[in-house]
Amino acid sequence: MILYLHGFTSGPQSVKARALGERMAARGLAADFICPQLPASPAAAIALAEQIIEQHRKVGADDTANNGVKNAKITLVGSSLGGFYATVLAEKYDLDAVLVNPAVINQLPMEDFIGTHQWLYTGEPFEFTAQHIAELRALELPCLRQPDRFWLMLEEGDETLDYQLAVAYYAGARQTVLAGGGHSFTRWNDYLDEMIDWSATPGIRQMV
Repeated sequence: MILYLHGFTSGPQSVKARALGERMAARGLAADFICPQLPASPAAAIALAEQIIEQHRKVGADDTANNGVKNAKITLVGSSLGGFYATVLAEKYDLDAVLVNPAVINQLPMEDFIGTHQWLYTGEPFEFTAQHIAELRALELPCLRQPDRFWLMLEEGDETLDYQLAVAYYAGARQTVLAGGGHSFTRWNDYLDEMIDWSATPGIRQMV
C-alpha cells in the first residue's frame, strides 16, 4: 500500500496524487493507493495517518492469521509538508518513504504562515495558528534514525523551499536531485513506475 500525504494547502485532487493513483490503477493496484484530505492541524493530520497505518497493519495481521499470507507493506509518499509528516511516521513505524521537495520544519520560520489560507482545490478557508506551529515543533526530529529508509526527490528550482536544506537533513538517504523544475516537482511522471516498484520491495534500502 502507498499512503500519499499532500502538502500544506493541497489535497487528494493534486496533480501528483492523481497521477500516482492513476498509474497504480493502470497497473491493477488501485486498492493499494490511499490519499486522504489532511486536516490543517498537524496533530490531527498525524493522527489520521496513524489511524490508516494501524488499520492497514491490523488487516495485514488478520490476513496472516487466517490465510498465512502477509499483507503488502506500507510505503509513505509525502510532498512538501506531507514530506515532513511522512518522515515523522516513517521513523515511528519503521516504514519506507518517498519525500518530494519536503519541508525541513526545524529550518523554516513557521510564524510567517500564521493567518488565513485556502485549500487549493476546494477554495475553503482555514486558519493556521500559533497552536499549529506548536504541534509541528512537537513533531520535529533533530536527526534521522534510519536515513536509508528514505528516497528524497528534489528539484533545484524549488521556488518555495531551499532544496539544500533537505539535501543536508536527509544525508544518507537515496537522493534524486534534478536541475531546474520547481516546488511541484515537474518530472514527477518520469518516476512513477520506479517509485511503485521501489515501494513494493521489502527491507531497508542501500543508498544508490
